Amino acid sequence: MSARTFRIIDALKRLGQLLLVLIGATFLLSLLLRLLPIGLKDLYINAIDEEGQKRQMKELGLDRNFLSYYLHWLWDFVRGDFGVIVQPGGGGEPVSARISAALPKTLQLVFYTQILALLVSIPLGIFTAYRAGRRSDRYISYGLFTASSVPNFVLGILFAIFIGVKLDLLPPLGYVSPSEDLGEHFRTMAMPVLALAIPLIASYTRLLRTDVIATLREDFVTMAASKGLSNRRILITHVFRRGGAYLDSDAVFGVRPSLVADWIRREPGIAPDGSRRDAPYWTLDFDFTLNPASLRTHDTRRPA
Repeated sequence: MSARTFRIIDALKRLGQLLLVLIGATFLLSLLLRLLPIGLKDLYINAIDEEGQKRQMKELGLDRNFLSYYLHWLWDFVRGDFGVIVQPGGGGEPVSARISAALPKTLQLVFYTQILALLVSIPLGIFTAYRAGRRSDRYISYGLFTASSVPNFVLGILFAIFIGVKLDLLPPLGYVSPSEDLGEHFRTMAMPVLALAIPLIASYTRLLRTDVIATLREDFVTMAASKGLSNRRILITHVFRRGGAYLDSDAVFGVRPSLVADWIRREPGIAPDGSRRDAPYWTLDFDFTLNPASLRTHDTRRPA
């Protein structure tokens, strides 16, 4: 079985598990709503007259039994009908319309958050791994642990109060499209992105730190250091290896497979360079792509 086939099967398994969790969670939530001390009529029906209440009960499907209601809801959900948001005075806004309005902003927020988290966590994780056990590593680890223990919404409220209101540096509310004003767009997105990125930075940094520390203890890293390679080159070119726990399974360690090569064991015989080897040896095959050389020539002749 190829690596690609294995990844496809693993992705399908994860998707199946996600669907099972989604169905189980919604089923239990629907059951709990039926077990509440107050009836669903008191929760969702806002019509005053009895005729209006019956009409709303039928529109929302609350006149059905528990199992029938859930199966109807599940079928509507699969078809893209997510129901309506009940509003005072009757009527309601479709949930799909609310999602369509919020989805572009949410995707922008997720994209900016991931970019910021990766830009900070990758160098921070490598630095803390290289300085493992030292004072700087402890201070950074304590700070990240404290930051990750604060919920996102608490960070958002604190940023809005101190940065937005007290210091008046960034707008605490509102949204501006990048097509309207790019600078103001980033100003309105700065605090939400920071509030969401801080826990991710803490998580990504700890993952990378653990993987890099384990790799730095490998024999091939010790061999590289004994050959006189600089610490910077070792950290960049040696610590990310094929088979790492998080190398290709996480957004932080999404290293292209073409950048990682394996040492291949060869049996005694004629080596690629034409020499004869009487003992097993190892080779590394790696493809290099060179840019075309410039066709311009330079006259190096000196005047007489």
